[in-house]
Amino acid sequence: MAAEKRRMKNESEKQRWDRNFADLLQELRVAQTGVQILFAFLLTLPFSNGFPKVTEFQKDTYVLALITAAFATAMIISPVAFHRALFRQGRKPELVRYAHRMATGGLAFMLVSMVSSVLLITDYLLDFWIAVLLTAVTGAYFLTFWAAIPFARRNWLDEDAEEEDEDFADEAAEPNVPSKA
Repeated sequence: MAAEKRRMKNESEKQRWDRNFADLLQELRVAQTGVQILFAFLLTLPFSNGFPKVTEFQKDTYVLALITAAFATAMIISPVAFHRALFRQGRKPELVRYAHRMATGGLAFMLVSMVSSVLLITDYLLDFWIAVLLTAVTGAYFLTFWAAIPFARRNWLDEDAEEEDEDFADEAAEPNVPSKA
C-alpha cells in the first residue's frame, strides 16, 4: 500500500486519469457480470410454468425489477460506448467523470432491481409480510455495504498504510549494514 502511494505521488496527471479509468473499468466488469446474470434471469422468468399464477402485485414487482435491471445494464455498459465515441481525442478526464456517474447510477438501478427481485421471489414463496420483512433486511444489507460503510470510511485513514509508511521511513533512515551472523 505504501509503495502504491509513493508511485501515485510521482505519476503525471495523464497517468492518473489513465489509472483511474483502468480501475473504473475493472469495477464495471464485476458489476456488469452481476447485472447481466440478473437481467437474463428476469428475461426468462415469464416463460416459466409458474409465472401465470402470479398476482398483480408480483407482476408489477417483476416489471420494476426487469426495467431497473435494463437501466442498470445500460448505465454500466455506457462508459464503453462513450469511450468509443471519444477514442483518441484526449478527453480522458471527461470520460472518467462520465463513467463514474454512470457506474454510480447503474449500481443504484442494480440495487433496486435486486431488492425487487428478492421481493418478487419471497412474495411468491412466503406470506406477504414475511416477504416484505426479508426484502427490507436485504435492502438494508445492500445499503450498508454499498453506501453506509463506504460513506463512513471516505475520510478514514488506513492504519496499515500508516504503519507501512513508518516502517519505510525507518528503513530509509537506517544505513545498510550487513549483519555478522
